[in-house]
Amino acid sequence: MARGRKIYEGKAKILYEGPEPGTLIQYFKDDATANNAEKRAVLDGKGVLNNRISELVFTRLGGIGIPTHFIKRINMREQLIKQVEVIPLEVVCRNVAAGSIAKRLGLEEGTQLPRSLVEFYYKKDELGDPLVSEEHIGAFGWATAQEIDDMVSLALRVNDFMAGMFAAIGIRLVDFKVEFGRHYEGDSFRTILADEISPDSCRLWDMETNEKLDKDRFRRDMGGVTEAYAEVARRLGIIKENENGSGGAEIVSIKGDK
Repeated sequence: MARGRKIYEGKAKILYEGPEPGTLIQYFKDDATANNAEKRAVLDGKGVLNNRISELVFTRLGGIGIPTHFIKRINMREQLIKQVEVIPLEVVCRNVAAGSIAKRLGLEEGTQLPRSLVEFYYKKDELGDPLVSEEHIGAFGWATAQEIDDMVSLALRVNDFMAGMFAAIGIRLVDFKVEFGRHYEGDSFRTILADEISPDSCRLWDMETNEKLDKDRFRRDMGGVTEAYAEVARRLGIIKENENGSGGAEIVSIKGDK
């Protein structure tokens, strides 16, 4: 499938014009960033793993009626997606204290939260993606009250589904970040899930050992980042058991690839 012109490049993905109006091709890079892109590296095979994991998660979410931008996977690194008007918010759903909430509230990392919490962060790299309230969102016109309700409702539905999906393979869903967009159909539009869901955007801990299987391995210089992502893919049934998934050369035998 031929790409059109490049229309956007972010820290982990590139967007190209798609083959039909209203479509884009999303390319997953091997780049890894942390601390608002102050820390950078290229991790061989990460983009392939994130593409496949995100494909599986979005396909399953679509199967339970959650609207998403995902259309189909094109190849090892690319997906065909619906074009959306991105809502400039990161929506974080938390089940366990980790990362910024643990620091902000003085909680011990690993503490179970009283209930799943949904937080909003304004997407602005130069400001460090600050935490914002629904009052800020409404006042500055980033989203309507209905869109806020839709994002919270969808985030909690995604959380319920993914918590069960990961628990079934021995992984604890600590938290995750999602993004949403407005998908226009004629004169109307609806709020749909966009971006990606992968170990780049989730905190995933082994339920028995609490071993981190996510991007915190890169943020905290723990090493074994791609291997941890490959372990998630293995448990999800994407990689064959005898594959180590540690680099691009080995990942070519991921199940289902042509």
